[in-house]
Amino acid sequence: MFKRLFGELGQSIGLLVLRLASGGLMLTHGWSKMSMLFSGNFKFADPLGIGEAASLVLAALAEFVASLFVMAGLGTRIAVIPLWVTMAVAAFIVHGDDPLIRKELALMYLTVYTVLFLTGGGRFSLDALLTARRAAKK
Repeated sequence: MFKRLFGELGQSIGLLVLRLASGGLMLTHGWSKMSMLFSGNFKFADPLGIGEAASLVLAALAEFVASLFVMAGLGTRIAVIPLWVTMAVAAFIVHGDDPLIRKELALMYLTVYTVLFLTGGGRFSLDALLTARRAAKK
């Protein structure tokens, strides 16, 4: 039992939990930004100098849409890239001069997205399902 739990099965379950938790929690941040978009309120920080509206759209798409892909494990390595960039901007630009406590959450997400980029979605992901189906057709 311990061999299964701490072996490949445990790792796959761990990646599933990591994807669902990080994606679900990030959705709450993304939903507030999507709500701003739908209400026409484009007042948002512009840390990269691309305009408030563009910054809001990019953050909303990353935090909401990409999070859905991460949760599903669909294109996981690609889906975490905009999330990684968004959290890097939050940690090092928006909160760059702030104490660690203000950038800690962004750094935690950045760590999670780095892990998911390196590992992929794991066995319990749509990525794995699609890969298995493609291999079965060959």
